[in-house]
Amino acid sequence: MTAASLLQGVRVAGADRHLLPFGDEPVDVLLSGGRVADIAPHGTFDGWRARHTTLDAGEVIDGRGAWVLPGLWDHHVHMVQWALAAERVPLRDVTSAVDAAQKMSHAPVQADGRRVGSGYRDVLWADAPELTLLDAATNDVPTYLINADVHSVWLNSAALRREGFSEEEAPDGVLREADAFEISRRLNAADPAVADVAVLQAARRAAARGVVGLVDFDMAWNADAWARRTAAGFDTQHVEFAVYPADLERAVRSGFRSDDPLEGDRTGLVRVGALKVISDGSLGTRTAACFHGYSDDPHNHGIVTVPPEELHALLLRATAAGIRVAVHAIGDRALSNALDAFSATGAQGTIEHAQLVRHADLRRMGSLGITASVQPQHAIDDRDAADRLWATQEAIGYPLGSLRAAGIDVQLGSDAPVSPLDPWHAIAAAVHRTGDDRAPWHPEERLDIETALRASAHRGTAGNGGVRLGGAADLVLVDIDPAHASRDELRTMPVRTTLLAGRITHHSARTYGG
Repeated sequence: MTAASLLQGVRVAGADRHLLPFGDEPVDVLLSGGRVADIAPHGTFDGWRARHTTLDAGEVIDGRGAWVLPGLWDHHVHMVQWALAAERVPLRDVTSAVDAAQKMSHAPVQADGRRVGSGYRDVLWADAPELTLLDAATNDVPTYLINADVHSVWLNSAALRREGFSEEEAPDGVLREADAFEISRRLNAADPAVADVAVLQAARRAAARGVVGLVDFDMAWNADAWARRTAAGFDTQHVEFAVYPADLERAVRSGFRSDDPLEGDRTGLVRVGALKVISDGSLGTRTAACFHGYSDDPHNHGIVTVPPEELHALLLRATAAGIRVAVHAIGDRALSNALDAFSATGAQGTIEHAQLVRHADLRRMGSLGITASVQPQHAIDDRDAADRLWATQEAIGYPLGSLRAAGIDVQLGSDAPVSPLDPWHAIAAAVHRTGDDRAPWHPEERLDIETALRASAHRGTAGNGGVRLGGAADLVLVDIDPAHASRDELRTMPVRTTLLAGRITHHSARTYGG
């Protein structure tokens, strides 16, 4: 992969522009050893190759007025699931169970004999998934429809039999929570070579959107998978991979500690991440654990999938081993339980999602120093469902501005494949809080563009990434100043060049001089 040593004629965007004395004037950024060695007015380094032979002899990129930002991270990705989604029938736009079943009746049969679709959202359908409906459309071909939230999977009778479930266990054909995750694990456990090729391709697409880092929450033993991928040539992003409770003791025996490099990874890109604990369900499957019932079913308060005492024990064990934690908590009851466990154990890490938060817990979360790892696109996708199903909730739905006002650090992600792996979608959603012609949904929860960009860099607003002297040369060049971009311009931001430690992982045009 080619390295760059000088960015000529670029302008600094984001909060870093206020820390430098150049304003919007073009500057040159000198890169050396994977870091930013100097920033000076445009033209300062003309002829620098001849005078500074000890500096890196990489390419000179003629920025031609492009805007330079810290490289972007997606802080919540299910990498294999996202990579394989390209091979599955897209169901995001189907509007009913009848439509979904009919679409799957024409779906191609994969090499393993299955039909697989993903991305449906039945939460606002007028009808509901039914086993007989899917059977009539798909006959004896094992057929699987994965909900967009991945917390439920709709199977036909042939698929239920193949996976060892009875129709009595799933009379409507729908498996939820732990059973649904098990189905997803089985579907994702394709030939590793096939999955790895898909991951490498997805990673290159991510680099084309300015992504320099991923936090991978695949439900697997990710250490072996990432060692295999780096050996096969993966070198486009930093990766922090999660461990799940079933593998926690294995991780402890292996000596894993958060932020340690993965043993055997010669690229230096992959590090141990957090223990991921899924403590409740989701809004779309109506299983997020809430203090108040769902509006269409007042007796349903969702599901606490990890009892408080078990959550406490997991956090205590991980913390003692030097592993931070990432607790999936969508409903306000689950989030409150998680904060109890953080407080009692001294654990550090993130609350993943935080889609319903009580006012009192905002203060608690801020005082505990817990970061909110959130996915702003979910607010756009879920607004109609939240308005209907959480109408009687008293907590704050899909907070962003309230989190920051409470002093809580925020980091942004996609939850791909729930939303596309594209940080610009998250940024646009955080800033504008709408994805169509409707007015912003709860505009008081918007982030300003500079905060959204900071939250999209490594570790979000708690991180220290930036376009600054000594900073990592994880950078992205874009054609539009984000500060003046419209919602649609942010979503489709033209990314010219992405640099990972000064190496070019993406370029849209070779406009480099030398």
